Amino acid sequence: MRFKSAKHGGFQVFAVSGINTISFAIQASEAARKGLLGFAVERLDPKEKQRYFMPGFKVFPSVIPHPDEETQVSTFEHPVQSLVWDDFTAKPGRRYEYFFYPLRGQPKNLDRSAKPIPIHVKTEPLFGKLEHDVFFNRGVASSQAYARKFQNLPPDQLLPPKDQEALDWLSRDLDDAILKFIHQAKKGDGLLGCFYEFRYEPVALALKEAIDRGVDVRLILDGKVNATADSPSFPREDNKKMVAATKIPEDRIVWREARASNIQHNKFMVLEKGKTRKPTEVWTGSTNLSLGGIHGQTNVGHWVRNPDLAVRFDAYWHLLSTDPGGKKGEPTADVRRENTALLAAVEALGLVPPSVEGVLPGVTPVFSPRSQLAILDTYFALVDTAADLACITLAFGINKEFKEKLLAHDATSPITFLLLEKKDVPNPQSAEVFVAINASNNAYQAWGSFLREPVYQWTKETNAGLLGLNHHVSYVHSKFLLRDPLGADPIVVTGSANFSDASTKSNDENMLVIRGDLRVADIYFTEFNRIFNHYYFRSVVEATTNGGHPSDDGNLFLKEKPEEWLVKYQPGKLRQKRVDLYVKMQGFV
Repeated sequence: MRFKSAKHGGFQVFAVSGINTISFAIQASEAARKGLLGFAVERLDPKEKQRYFMPGFKVFPSVIPHPDEETQVSTFEHPVQSLVWDDFTAKPGRRYEYFFYPLRGQPKNLDRSAKPIPIHVKTEPLFGKLEHDVFFNRGVASSQAYARKFQNLPPDQLLPPKDQEALDWLSRDLDDAILKFIHQAKKGDGLLGCFYEFRYEPVALALKEAIDRGVDVRLILDGKVNATADSPSFPREDNKKMVAATKIPEDRIVWREARASNIQHNKFMVLEKGKTRKPTEVWTGSTNLSLGGIHGQTNVGHWVRNPDLAVRFDAYWHLLSTDPGGKKGEPTADVRRENTALLAAVEALGLVPPSVEGVLPGVTPVFSPRSQLAILDTYFALVDTAADLACITLAFGINKEFKEKLLAHDATSPITFLLLEKKDVPNPQSAEVFVAINASNNAYQAWGSFLREPVYQWTKETNAGLLGLNHHVSYVHSKFLLRDPLGADPIVVTGSANFSDASTKSNDENMLVIRGDLRVADIYFTEFNRIFNHYYFRSVVEATTNGGHPSDDGNLFLKEKPEEWLVKYQPGKLRQKRVDLYVKMQGFV
């Protein structure tokens, strides 16, 4: 939801709320900026009868010259020096009132005489009755919060009940949402599942319980034989072990074995209601059914209550249930014929947007594998042609064609934020000249990283890999893009595909293209802010580290003179452009 305050003393506050996340921007006139040292931010929670100043993360060096890991401060004394600020500690379905107090004076003698700017905000409920519900896990095992709450220990090394507390903190209701989707299925209903990894026991047990209560559960699981001399077939062997351990009958399983060079990368379920098995709802997203998928790397689950969409997913499931495509040992001509037939059958499930202009209002599914890369070109065009802002997560790097589009951007182009699993660096095995995407293209990157050593008041962190939760992708596994999310006609693309050639032409995948749903855009936008901001700070520390210690350029301290931080909010600079995005928002409550 989108909110704005009344104007007070040359200030006006704008807000966008998700479920657990709220993003703010402050418009400040030239007169209001004079002498401004920042804002003390106070939050009122009427439900819990709490009113307090929000914690701060930076300090004035003249007040605390040597902060350490025990240092904890409030914005009452160490203000927010930004005109864009986020609260990532909100609760679902909650009304709050925030007060932004302009502070002036000197760090050791703050002038608090200016009246605060109040703004009322409401977060979205965790579970609703609308078409879409969206669930993000925490996705930041590499964090100060995890270090302080759980001492950077893996959950299985913590004593009860701390072990479960750690898992609950990491999943942030994503696992509960998956289980809730399954539990809604009644006797006589059907549940069709399609999963790459099937290694998370609570979900497997929930599906076995559904079978026992009379739900017709049918599962397509990746069973491709891809073993090497060093490792067994993955995820085939793990999937088979989980099926056996939870005693799911084998006649409920279709093992996806054809096209062994590719993967069955879907993660979706379809709810079919009643004796007629009418498809009604869909669960999809980027979340693999594994400990790391739910509790480690960043992931999202997306619940859609849309019978028309469910019919399309139902048809896709039934197509894959025949294990279509070429199989090992068949004549080459037969393999080619069967693969061609599969691509044609997938494409016959429904039209997909041929261009940006062809993206229809509502929700459109996109299924893979496909014979052409046209839909991938459309995804990249969505980012390329955004009016003001585009955001995208890229777990496996920046596609060459996509990078070429971004390289044509300049300072007048829309802002593009890229959230990567790893820093975009030259490939030593490639003969092509590496060209970096940077601020000259009005594009900004953050990548998965963590604080390997204490930095001022920030303690040493861990990551999902070191915790044993993930082995390949430790940080950013989600796959979504946002086109003008704060506009009147936002577009969200989300699902299982990695915005790559392989995910379009080779793998079994699904994506949703959602146009015009402000609520969905707001939830994804605020969560993107949370994850991007979290890793951007760590990316900067990593990039500026020399000999194990970040350069002491003062960037971890508050500025003691107003002009030192407000200079970054001059017209045309990134920070002011971000403020302007909120100011021109539409669809306010």
